[in-house]
Amino acid sequence: MGERATAMSSIAALVRSPGCRPRHARKLLAALSVVLGAAVAAPGVALCEPQPAGLTATGGYTLCGRERGANCVIDGDTVIVRGVTVRIEDIDAPETVRAKCASEATLGKRATNRLMELMNAAPVAAVDDGGRDEDLYGRKLRVLIQDGESVGGRLVREGLARPWTGRRQPWC
Repeated sequence: MGERATAMSSIAALVRSPGCRPRHARKLLAALSVVLGAAVAAPGVALCEPQPAGLTATGGYTLCGRERGANCVIDGDTVIVRGVTVRIEDIDAPETVRAKCASEATLGKRATNRLMELMNAAPVAAVDDGGRDEDLYGRKLRVLIQDGESVGGRLVREGLARPWTGRRQPWC
């Protein structure tokens, strides 16, 4: 890959990275495609705005029951963080309550328990990626980040969820 392509790829990755809300990202990328040999950014020029603190919680997660606590896990892709219901927007996990078959219910329970383990392992930030703020049910749509990695991505790699494609797919 040439220097131009490498620089463009690096900047594109930066403006999409968690914790970075791009400042005029399209304009920045267009300008970079024109200016090949110049430095990526002049000293003191911020490429990203700091992300708002948002929802962050450390440990103390339980499974949500009838009495939902301030920090609990509802299912494999929904948690309550400091009293706010958050739908993990980058994944789709199997259902537990409305499962269509026994295998979906079993995998959904495994995903739920694993998500609870991850939520208790280290601090987790619920990051707004700049898309829709809420879903049809009023849940906040957020990407959960732990140790610089998407919690949803980890569940996908472990076979407990799949990437969100914009609509639910059958698990049975």
